[in-house]
Amino acid sequence: MGLDISIELLTLIMFGSLLALLMAGLPLAFVTGGLACVFLFVLGDARALNIVPSRIFPLMTNYQLSAIPLFIFMAAMLERAGIINDMFDVIYKVLGGVKGGLASATIIASTILAAMVGVIGAAVVTMGIIALPAMLKRHYDPKIAMGSIMAGGTLGILIPPSILAIIYAVVAEQSVGELFIGAVIPGLLLSGMYILYVSVRCYINPDLGPPIPMDERISTAEKIRLINKMSAPIALIVIVLGVIFTGVATPVEAAGIGTFGAFIVAAIHRKLDWPTVREACLTTLKASAMVIWIMFGATIFVGLYVLEGGQEFVRESLQGAGLGPWGILIFMMVVLVVLGMFLDWVGILLLCVPIFVPIIKELGAGAYGMTDPNDLVLWFGVLYLVNMQMSFLSPPFGYALFYLRGVAPDSIPMTDIFKSALPFLFLQVVGLVLCMAFPELITWLPRLVYG
Repeated sequence: MGLDISIELLTLIMFGSLLALLMAGLPLAFVTGGLACVFLFVLGDARALNIVPSRIFPLMTNYQLSAIPLFIFMAAMLERAGIINDMFDVIYKVLGGVKGGLASATIIASTILAAMVGVIGAAVVTMGIIALPAMLKRHYDPKIAMGSIMAGGTLGILIPPSILAIIYAVVAEQSVGELFIGAVIPGLLLSGMYILYVSVRCYINPDLGPPIPMDERISTAEKIRLINKMSAPIALIVIVLGVIFTGVATPVEAAGIGTFGAFIVAAIHRKLDWPTVREACLTTLKASAMVIWIMFGATIFVGLYVLEGGQEFVRESLQGAGLGPWGILIFMMVVLVVLGMFLDWVGILLLCVPIFVPIIKELGAGAYGMTDPNDLVLWFGVLYLVNMQMSFLSPPFGYALFYLRGVAPDSIPMTDIFKSALPFLFLQVVGLVLCMAFPELITWLPRLVYG
């Protein structure tokens, strides 16, 4: 028989060793899975190792998860076909004459991009390559330029079809469609707040974001012609999200339609050739494999922790602290923000959600002034998505900061990239607080769609 360790000590050892190994720079997927197997062996006996296949198998056979590689492939195809460059070009020429117009164009383009691409890195890197030189050339303030690229880029985690929402729905046993719809208004709200912030700052001080010179502007007829050029990819997004929201197809089927549509869009843009397809397949393989391996590792780790009584321990500790329902929710949000500074988003999801969701369910919808328990889980899910956006912008390890560092000119120091993220990070906090204070922002649209 294995060792008998108190749950307090076990919590300390498990999460302490997890953090130590991650700090040493080992990949999350293998740290969680490897540690879990070690602890299984130490705590249990040979039979306890059976938890490994029993936790992984449901994930391997989960139908909903097949949407992930499909959406990643759709995004990769569109990116390879040069759609994203065209799109920025169009929005940039349409909005260029406004003060701060290029920064707003970047955020709008990123918002549309988020609806095509469920993956964050792609949006930040692509916009960094296309939009940053364009803005710096027009003498934009680098902080406004970089901030709008990073903030816009993180919207991909929130605006459907988001990969994170699919994984959350699988882990929390929820409807993917409802999560997608619940995230629409918060996503657009944040996008609107970013644009408002950039516009207001550039109107107060036009030097921060000067409009493009008269000779580069284009006529209205030209603008209409340009917008037509974007009709195919926009139609693709409308179809994919339309079939999900109307309930005609499940998210997985919609992802299939999207993938097929991406081939057609690439063909229309004369970019459908073997190298394009091959590159898109490789990108998909790498991105999906990383996500799925992290899921395997983390689910065993958390499964063991819950099996050893971790969930009761966390619940009793929270209730013993006398925080009350709102205090517990705020505490959870703070924990997620802090973890977001150090961990990968899939990791955070699999480590926290299986422990947090049952606690929130137990507190009940009434504790947060709601009548329907379904609304409660949906609300918490979208709050989680809004929160995860912050993890991409929060120093010291926010992913978006490093994605941008990779493509920004060397003359820009890392401290400037950190500073440029802060105002937008503040706006995300405001957005999170608004969603917590007014649950209707999240629950109204799904209720309207699903009745």
